[in-house]
Parts: sequence; C-alpha cells; structure tokens
Amino acid sequence: QVHLVESGGGSVQAGGSLRLSCAASGYTYSMGWFRQAPGKEREGVAAIGYYGGTTYTGSVQGRFSISKDNAKNTLYLQMNSLRPEDTAMYYCAAGPIVPSYQQLASTTYDYWGQGTQVTVSS
Repeated sequence: QVHLVESGGGSVQAGGSLRLSCAASGYTYSMGWFRQAPGKEREGVAAIGYYGGTTYTGSVQGRFSISKDNAKNTLYLQMNSLRPEDTAMYYCAAGPIVPSYQQLASTTYDYWGQGTQVTVSS
C-alpha cells in the first residue's frame, strides 16, 4: 500500500512559478503528475520511471520539470512560465514499472493523492 500527499499548490500570475511536492509512504516505482480542470478529463502531465527516465506532455515540455528525491521518497514538479491554461487540480500518482509510452496514462497508476489546486491568473 502506498499513501501519497501533495502540497505546494496555490495562486500565481501568468509567467510565475510553483513547485509541487508529493510525499510518499511505501515503496514506489513509476510516479507521475496528472491534472484535471473543471469539465475536462484527467491529463497526464509528467512522469518519472523507476530508473529515472522522464516523460512530459507536449504542452508543458520545456516549462515543467519532474524529479524525485529517493532518500526522502518525495516527488516534485517544478512549474515555470505558468499559463492560465495550466489551472487545474494536480494529482500525484504511483504505479508499477511500465514502458515510457504508458507513463502518462492514468490507467497505469494504482495509487493517487488527494490533489492540490493550481490557479494561474492572466
């Protein structure tokens, strides 16, 4: 069993930055960040595999960076150059080792956090 707790969300102006954290209890393999805006489907944003490989959705490539501190068992998402369209509830997820092409699929993940809200104003 894995328990995930996100933090770091908030309200920023366009162009600003936020850093999300996800503290995990239990052993983790693949981990990812997802987001869901009102009226939209949950979207995979970034993922990091067990061996450290990273995957990003196209709209955040070059702006967001995912990392993991294995000693602290904590996942991070550094978000720079934020845009209003990045506004959403952001969720941390943990799952098994999978190929990179599956890392942004929500069905890959077994464990989810409660979410943290990110709001970007123009």
